Amino acid sequence: MKVVHINRADTGGGAAVAVQRIHAALRKEGVESSMLVLSKYSDEPNVEQYSDTTFGQMLNFANFVRERLTILPHESHSSMRYNFSLANTGVDVTTHHLVKEADIIHLHWINQGFISFGGLKKLASLGKPIVWTLHDMWPFTGGCHYAGTCLEFNEHCGFCPYLKDASRQDISAVEFKQKRELYLGMNLTVVSCSQWLNSLATCSALFSKKRCLSIANPIDLEVFKPMDRKEARRRLGLPEDKKLLLFGAAKITDLRKGFRYLVEALRIISDSFPSVAKQMELVLFGLMKDDGLYDVSSNYKVHQMGFVSSTEQLVDLYNAADSFVLPSLQDNLPNTVVESMACGTPVVGFRIGGVPEMVDHERTGYLAEVKNSLSLANGIYATLLFNTPEKRREVRSRAEKMFGEKQSAQQYKELYEQLLKK
Repeated sequence: MKVVHINRADTGGGAAVAVQRIHAALRKEGVESSMLVLSKYSDEPNVEQYSDTTFGQMLNFANFVRERLTILPHESHSSMRYNFSLANTGVDVTTHHLVKEADIIHLHWINQGFISFGGLKKLASLGKPIVWTLHDMWPFTGGCHYAGTCLEFNEHCGFCPYLKDASRQDISAVEFKQKRELYLGMNLTVVSCSQWLNSLATCSALFSKKRCLSIANPIDLEVFKPMDRKEARRRLGLPEDKKLLLFGAAKITDLRKGFRYLVEALRIISDSFPSVAKQMELVLFGLMKDDGLYDVSSNYKVHQMGFVSSTEQLVDLYNAADSFVLPSLQDNLPNTVVESMACGTPVVGFRIGGVPEMVDHERTGYLAEVKNSLSLANGIYATLLFNTPEKRREVRSRAEKMFGEKQSAQQYKELYEQLLKK
């Protein structure tokens, strides 16, 4: 059985990390899995770049710019720039040998000039079963990656809150119509990483008549595992006698990641429990601009680790921390939560998206009320002060049950076999 996973890149984002892990888990179970990407940054085997010629790279960049320029006149604010995508330009992957040889075509995150609607139509014309794992909401919306409180995708998009010229016939309505026409003739099975996203996909107008199911993303539990906390802190140069709160994201100041709620929660703790605040220090990883709005260094010592590309350093960070906090306002099945739990570190997050499926409230972490900084502060206080070895073992045990490579790979393998039999 040959499966090709198609994703924008092989590193540099949550979807890329998830695809790499699904791909690796499948190969361990004997599936002949490969990855086809537009941009390859790693030296991983069985991962091929669509084109590595200079002309090919120039064309890829031109496609990306063209898509962005098409959206630019319509965006309501620059902060929304990468929260909305079109599929008006891309490359024809059906000519690539990995696609030609594959029995199953497995789509993932294909935006930013990789595969257009025309490209998807060509893939459908091959007649091969197509599995699409959703890493956000884009495949069933009129262009947004996360819809927030908007539910227009349940009927027909339009009046999009991301657009300054929102109307019944705006670009979200046009894209929604294109997707509806495309999916009608597509041999497509939809997989979501969380039950939350699966429920949204199932209710959406575009996927309501497609087979939709949920398979959790796997993680290598032999890599992400509990280690000696003091040793991890020594390697990172972090203090051994402090309570360390960890927060990380590809872009820390991304509004969807809710960092401002963490700042507010820390202020509440410093005002209400100054003695506790003195014991705490904050560790950040990911890209972050110096911005006074997010400055918490007046009350807490902040360790900025920058963008972390080393898996070994990432494992050390989770092990060094007493608690990991995720104040995201909307998320699917965050890799950071999976990684933290695999290392035995409890998680504090808002009760949103797929997070309640992962965190067992007041057992393996704390689920705060959405956009409630006081509730988030309570969760941080509880997990930092009552973080015992027994608690960390319980967190690790939950990760083993939910995110093991074998169960995820077997679920995908069974799905592939069912589709090939049909």
